[in-house]
Amino acid sequence: MKRIILSLLCVLLVQSCIPLRIAPTIKDYKVTKGKRFKKGLPKKNVFVFEDPKDADEFYNYINTKFQLNDYYVDVQVPFLIEDKTYYFSFYEVEIPTKTINLIPLMLDVALAKATDMEPVLEDAHTSRKGNWYIVIEVFNDTEKDCLSEASVSQQLVLSYLRDLKKEYLATDNYNEIVFKN
Repeated sequence: MKRIILSLLCVLLVQSCIPLRIAPTIKDYKVTKGKRFKKGLPKKNVFVFEDPKDADEFYNYINTKFQLNDYYVDVQVPFLIEDKTYYFSFYEVEIPTKTINLIPLMLDVALAKATDMEPVLEDAHTSRKGNWYIVIEVFNDTEKDCLSEASVSQQLVLSYLRDLKKEYLATDNYNEIVFKN
């Protein structure tokens, strides 16, 4: 009986991979502290959503929508809500899911012991799958963090950012947006 349990444990161990870091799954959006989401982001509250599109697509979308001509596209982009000017800055952030693959690791260990060979499957010991996120911070002349719970304009800004996200994800040709504005 002990051999059967030991054999099952060995089979499960050999056929598994161990996650070292798991990228968060965000269904719609999330408001969180930037620094808590990823190191290097501001300490302010940020609006975060997953970006299924290619790199720099959000940059191109913002550049086209606000007609910025590649000038300050990712920092201090002005927008109006109820005749009040707000600004947002955005970051394209990658958080990879990283795992250790045990099968290639064990094969290399067995080969090294048997034949004194260098690791053959060293590139397959770990795997990474990148997940991309758009992180947006919002501020204006009177408030440094418009997404904080204490902010008077939080709900207005959240509504605007939700609409911006929906428009970005639904649009393929960003030049159409110019005509909507």
